[in-house]
Amino acid sequence: MLFPCRGRTIRSYTPPGNLAFRSVQNLSRWRCPLSCIYDLIKNQDTYRADVEQTVLDVARAMVERNIGAVPVLSDGLLVGVFSERDLMRRVVVEGRDPRQTKIAEVMTEDPLTVSPQEDMETCRFLMRRHGFRHLPICEGKQLKGMVSLRDVIQYDLSEKDYEVRMMRAYIHSTP
Repeated sequence: MLFPCRGRTIRSYTPPGNLAFRSVQNLSRWRCPLSCIYDLIKNQDTYRADVEQTVLDVARAMVERNIGAVPVLSDGLLVGVFSERDLMRRVVVEGRDPRQTKIAEVMTEDPLTVSPQEDMETCRFLMRRHGFRHLPICEGKQLKGMVSLRDVIQYDLSEKDYEVRMMRAYIHSTP
């Protein structure tokens, strides 16, 4: 039996009647490394804010959805990101009224973005280097989604869990 794993092939011997190995062969979820970052979030529904919304409206939406940052659009194109950090630094500390303040006044303008074809390592590097926990995925200025550090960590944990299960099956299947 061959197992492709991150560009390597793991070979294993399957003795007849090995139940541990048979259960691994029947795993319903085959894990493969992502070919691009967009694969990680393509099925997610990304909440988007409009530049004319108030800080209070967007903050409420963030709390309801348990998210830490939202992309901000103007005429359907990405113009900024509003994060919890923006809320604290530009609204709370400056004493602005969240009911009157528009997102456009306090968002981070012209955010760093990545293309949908970008690899996971590059996104992880950018997040670490710049201290971001959220990274917009765009084609030009057209928003495709937003990847969070939580998304990346959950994928990594899932991948590591799968690798551990495959290695255990390999160890139990050797004569």
